[in-house]
Amino acid sequence: MPKWLQDAIFYEIYPQSFNDTNGDGIGDLDGITEKLDYIKELGCNALWINPCYDSPFKDAGYDVRDYKKVAPRYGTNADLYRLFGEAHKRGIHVLLDLIPGHTSEEHPWFRESQKQEHNEYSERYVWADHTFRIEHYPYVAGESERDGIYMLNFYKCQPALNYGFFNPTEPWQMSYKDPACQQTKEALKDVMRFWLDHGCDGFRVDMANYLVKGEDENRTGTCEIWKDIRQMLDTDYPEAALVSEWANPKQSLSAGFHMDFLLNNPNTGYSTLMRDYSNSKANENTSGVNNKKIDSNTDRSFFKKDGHGDIMRFLDDYMPMYEAAKENNGYVSIITCNHDTPRPRRTLDYSELKLAYAFIFTMPGVPFLYYGDEIGMRYLNIPTKEGGYGRTGSRTPMQWSNGKNLGFSNAFPEDLYLSVDPSPDAPTVEDQQKDPNSLLNTLKELLHLRHEYNDLNAQNNLEIIYAKKETLPLIYKRGNLFIAINPSEEEQTADIATGNTIIYSICEGNTDGSSQPAAVTITSSSITLAPQSFVIIK
Repeated sequence: MPKWLQDAIFYEIYPQSFNDTNGDGIGDLDGITEKLDYIKELGCNALWINPCYDSPFKDAGYDVRDYKKVAPRYGTNADLYRLFGEAHKRGIHVLLDLIPGHTSEEHPWFRESQKQEHNEYSERYVWADHTFRIEHYPYVAGESERDGIYMLNFYKCQPALNYGFFNPTEPWQMSYKDPACQQTKEALKDVMRFWLDHGCDGFRVDMANYLVKGEDENRTGTCEIWKDIRQMLDTDYPEAALVSEWANPKQSLSAGFHMDFLLNNPNTGYSTLMRDYSNSKANENTSGVNNKKIDSNTDRSFFKKDGHGDIMRFLDDYMPMYEAAKENNGYVSIITCNHDTPRPRRTLDYSELKLAYAFIFTMPGVPFLYYGDEIGMRYLNIPTKEGGYGRTGSRTPMQWSNGKNLGFSNAFPEDLYLSVDPSPDAPTVEDQQKDPNSLLNTLKELLHLRHEYNDLNAQNNLEIIYAKKETLPLIYKRGNLFIAINPSEEEQTADIATGNTIIYSICEGNTDGSSQPAAVTITSSSITLAPQSFVIIK
């Protein structure tokens, strides 16, 4: 386990939307380097950069044309090496996004694989040796000189790399143990070595659980691949981190990953915290981006002050994953958002976001902050871009200032990668830096508290003290610290003995213009929290 992960707080950057330094309307690597001091001051000491490899950008860079080359629109390989170096000078680690399951149809490997004459790449992708359909899998026919059809992983432009089948049932299907499939794994390891040797600190792995086809529920074949890769890292790059998009810590961490994400999938506990749009008491929620018409009045999210949320819907899902992480000496990562998820500001206001962030950044594991969430950037209903569809609204340019294009770029507005938030009250870093009570400054306080108190770092030291179905407040313990949250508009009391020294508090429930009330009242046998309040007690 890399030691630096224990105190890590990640900042996810969508590079095309973060900071444009050359005026072409698209964010670039130099733009990230330029903002490293801002990220450090914020309290983040690690970056996850979404794909910056050469690509046709039919899926925003998740269709890789060259794994070892930076996309020209972002800069050069030298720019990325410089970013690694400048980040390290500031004590910031950098993860790249790794896409192991497919490439672009324009990747040289695939161009060679399409040829009729057999070559070293003929088995690099999943091909059927006939022109009929492939049962249970998407495929493309009629576009290659090679006899046969090839399998897809996601979009039409993303042919599936061949890691084999767990239990082949057709003559054209290879076992995942076949030497040709092992060569695909070795090619992946070669890509990883390339970037690690140039200063990268590890990888977040896209769709990490979908490599071997037709697997059993234990993902046995895919897990074997990652165990082998973890062995490589432990031997040659022991401080490199491996983070999975898997949402099953019991599998992913036992397979060799150091961390696994909670994902905003329907019917998950995570989605009930900030994105429970369906008003369903079961976890039958419409948490994804595909539902563009959201009625905030039906939002039952736990952090919605009038949503009547139930923390047990989260804990019932989360606690088994937390225990699995603990057993496997790894971490569960809670995110504020990501590039595939509706921004929490979609239905939550600033006061609600403060409490949501207070929760996320005082929980175990390694947290991730999505760029712009620190100021409460909105989810925008805008047309699709580069295969984003409903996800596009969470990928808009960072809002730095009140200047041209909200400080993102000096380009003409029509040349921007995506349009900026047109609202007169669009939040900006410039405005919120001036306001001591802003979301930005509250978040800074929370992140610096996490660094200051070892009990709040990634270690798995969580104890639930008070949590009941459809009942508030929530109280949990991290080491010697008691943490209590009341997201509702009503005062809440629990007959629980806690400490008596208040380390930090937030109180957002006072709306009548009078002086701010105390967030908490503590007696020897109870704790009472004011409306919309949060407190850390020792």
